[in-house]
Amino acid sequence: MSGGEIAALIAAGAFAMLVLVLCVPILRLRHTVDAATRAINDLNDRTAPLLGNVNATVDNVNTALGQVHTTLDEVNAQLVRVDTITAHASTVSANVANLATVVSSAAANPLVKVASFGYGLRRAARLRRKADDEAEVRAELKERRKAIRRR
Repeated sequence: MSGGEIAALIAAGAFAMLVLVLCVPILRLRHTVDAATRAINDLNDRTAPLLGNVNATVDNVNTALGQVHTTLDEVNAQLVRVDTITAHASTVSANVANLATVVSSAAANPLVKVASFGYGLRRAARLRRKADDEAEVRAELKERRKAIRRR
């Protein structure tokens, strides 16, 4: 196995480690977004019956007071606002999930390339220093042998 093949294997291993390290925060973010979506859906499910009960109570009170029409319009307007708010919250959570996916795919490729390039530079510099040291030791041994022969 040549040095280039070993370097390629090491770079591939570093790449795999980097991908694994980046997957953890992305998966946690996905779980957070899923939990937020579930909470919003749960809130929406709990709010609808409650608002239905409020609407029925307001109907009874308004019938007794003779103001059924104006109060019901106000309650319905509030219901429309709540529905709009929950719809927007659901859209925001979906957008956050999409953004997390886009950021993870956009950040992963360049980061891996930079990490691999940095690793390659460090390895090449280390091998270069090692080769220089070995050449220096060989030259010194050669000089010693010449000195011994001259004596």
